[in-house]
Amino acid sequence: MTLRLSRICRHPIKAHGREDLASVLLLAGACLPSDRRWAVAHEAAKLVPGWNPCNNFHRGAKAPKLMAITCDLHGDQVTLHHPDQPDLTFRPDDPTDLPAFLDWLAPLSPTDRAQPARIVSAPQGLTDSDFPSVSILTQASLDALSRLVGQPLSQDRFRGNLWLDGPIALAEFDWIGRDIQIGTAVLTVKERITRCRATMTNTTTGQVDADTLGALNSAYGHQDFGVYAVVKTGGQISVNDEGTLL
Repeated sequence: MTLRLSRICRHPIKAHGREDLASVLLLAGACLPSDRRWAVAHEAAKLVPGWNPCNNFHRGAKAPKLMAITCDLHGDQVTLHHPDQPDLTFRPDDPTDLPAFLDWLAPLSPTDRAQPARIVSAPQGLTDSDFPSVSILTQASLDALSRLVGQPLSQDRFRGNLWLDGPIALAEFDWIGRDIQIGTAVLTVKERITRCRATMTNTTTGQVDADTLGALNSAYGHQDFGVYAVVKTGGQISVNDEGTLL
């Protein structure tokens, strides 16, 4: 099977923006560098030290307008972009910048949901998996789902890290337990990703416009799309690198 890495994407603040990369150095046992480095805890969060599950955080499943955010990360400084808001540049680790961020976020946050309250971080990235993961998705699977839904779907709906071009839809489910080499890095595919309502949102407008979950359930009997992997051997990966199943 011929595979090609067509996109690398990270999300520095969980659910609050995405950023494309041309290349990146993966480290063994770690998430994609600076992916989900921070998350926005809501006022009802019940946090414990370290990693916490996604229900503690402000996220696209509950606040669809967040899905239209893009960002740029430079060191410890993030610039957020949204079609309905002016750009905001701030430092997530600086408490003095928090009020400006919360003010910027307020129009994007449904008033009937727990409101964003603070920014948190953890030694491992705050991904939806309780282990340091890198998500892998394929364009063939997205094309198949787009046909089921009846409209082209953006990759951005699925907030993935690595997108591969390959010939067979959902072939990635057969990779679980196997290693895949991309560039000089080797990743072990661990498990499927079960999807939430965030994928139903148009990432240009921030409006729900596609029943992705209904289509997955009707066609396949589940809501899984993409897989989580762990970095077994660190190395450099770049867009257009070949992917090889080992």
